[in-house]
Amino acid sequence: MQISDLPYPDPGVPDARSGPRFLLWLGRGQLSGQLKSLCWGMLHFGGVAGLPYAVGLGIDAVVDREANRLLLVGGLLVLIGVAISVGDAMLHRTAVTNWITAAARVQQLLARKTAELGSALTRRVAAGEVVAVSTGDVEKIGWFVEAVSRFLAAVFSIVLVCVGLMFYAPELGVVVSVGVPVVALASLPLLPRATRRADIQREKAGKATELASDTVAGLRVLRGIGGEELFLGRYREASQEVRKAAVRSARMWALISAIQVVLPGLLLITVVWYGASLALDGRIAVGELVAAFSAVATLLYPLRHFEEIAMAYSFSRPSAQRAARVLSLTRTDAAERPEQSGPVEEPAAGGDLYDPRTGLLAPAGRFTAVVCGDPDLAGRLAERLGGHAMEEQDADRDGDGNQGQDGEREAKDGPSVLLGGVALDDLELGTARRLVLVQDKDPVLLSGTLRELFDVPASGAVDPGAALAAAQCADVLDALLQSAPDGVDDPMDARITERGRSLSGGQRQRLALARSLVTDPEVLVLDEPTSAVDSHTEARIADGIADLRAGRTTVVLASSPLLLDRAERVVLIVDGTVAAVGTHRELLHREPLYRAVVTRETEEEQRLAGLGMTELEEALTEIEESA
Repeated sequence: MQISDLPYPDPGVPDARSGPRFLLWLGRGQLSGQLKSLCWGMLHFGGVAGLPYAVGLGIDAVVDREANRLLLVGGLLVLIGVAISVGDAMLHRTAVTNWITAAARVQQLLARKTAELGSALTRRVAAGEVVAVSTGDVEKIGWFVEAVSRFLAAVFSIVLVCVGLMFYAPELGVVVSVGVPVVALASLPLLPRATRRADIQREKAGKATELASDTVAGLRVLRGIGGEELFLGRYREASQEVRKAAVRSARMWALISAIQVVLPGLLLITVVWYGASLALDGRIAVGELVAAFSAVATLLYPLRHFEEIAMAYSFSRPSAQRAARVLSLTRTDAAERPEQSGPVEEPAAGGDLYDPRTGLLAPAGRFTAVVCGDPDLAGRLAERLGGHAMEEQDADRDGDGNQGQDGEREAKDGPSVLLGGVALDDLELGTARRLVLVQDKDPVLLSGTLRELFDVPASGAVDPGAALAAAQCADVLDALLQSAPDGVDDPMDARITERGRSLSGGQRQRLALARSLVTDPEVLVLDEPTSAVDSHTEARIADGIADLRAGRTTVVLASSPLLLDRAERVVLIVDGTVAAVGTHRELLHREPLYRAVVTRETEEEQRLAGLGMTELEEALTEIEESA
């Protein structure tokens, strides 16, 4: 795989059981690239390893006054120089290619997983961790992949030097062959401690990133309540903790680097002292002494790659672990159930939507409203209805309410939602998404023109103009046209900024609703689609949804009386199960809890509402006396 061939047609199915397994899987997918890099590295380091022997032969030729042999040595040095130069250039080229292609593969896998999980991803993994995995962690994983071939080539050159010295100058070769492994492995006992400190640094950096992401996302609210300084102070504290952890980690790596400098220096001194004594005794020639000295000095270069590979693995292992944790997430645990004997047939059109866990039934072709009273429960129910059968529970959190080290949330799976009697979990993801569309309470608008916003998979039965009218977007179109540059006469060609930041919350919400209406899915699930609009607009939107979705299954999770009154069927869910079913007006009269949620009645108001006239007068007299 070359950089020009990216992206991968298929990045493959990763082994996400652990970080090391993921790195091994990634390496197996790049065997050809690694072999190319290794070959060029062997050429480069082989030239480096052969350089001392050529120098030794040249000195022997000078001492022996053999011009022809000196000429041959000169030619050999030229060849070695070419090998070193070409090998180094191609090693760098192929190694960086391995880095980029590995990073691209990981990013494609993460993008595919993000598309698969949708909004459920950030419910199960902290948003800051997702950002860290897709940016810094991808780079560290690529670094390790890139360093492997250089390290193996360095090992080859070290072995070549040691074996060559054993034949060229056996007495000095023994010293070098014993000393080099000691130098290479001397830092090994310090690596676990260095890795732990690096892990702590990355953990604190992830928390700081998450805190910064949350602060930026809620900046408008923070300004409104004057909480900017509070969160700024928290971020300062978090950044200082990251700095302290980084200093502690750097000290350990500095110690390892110092060992990699001191021990080779001691080995060099030992070789020079012992070699000089052998030369004085006449046991070795001067050329052999120079060759041995040059060989040991040359070894300092490949030995540095032992430190690099240790550092790269220490940094990439937790990064690969986080990436594997994200990639191991599934829509549900349906994959762990026995596999179907054959492909699951798509449910017939016009099937009911049924949730076995809560008992919620949304009849086909009807407008069903669901009242939960708990916004978090409503959000989880919307995800379940879209095929994400999970009940999230917050994982361990620290004293400040931040997520724990792994940043995950546990997911407890239950029976899948059924559409026309077919489990959504058993359907292909694309089929499930096409049949059931879920719009959460905080939809995202991507930057681009309004026409591009509506360029989504759709049945074609709903025109964008009709969807915009149903969502009451006339003022949004006017605002986009006014802010558009000269020459833009059609609001569909007006541009929307990133996440629709130039629009108000209500305008963004209505545009997202219109986009959902355009798709015209078999089942449309809307979670609080009108929470950011005024009551007059909300009433017209309720009529628009009911009219445009007539004959199509629509489920709206809301507590607004205007939406509930327009629904054909209203379901009250209490403690995760269906408690009552009826129309909005029926439930207002017979269900006190429903009335409390919808009308925001207090317990005292509910008690007074159930009293007779005489009892009501007595209660009012009692309240006045107590006042």
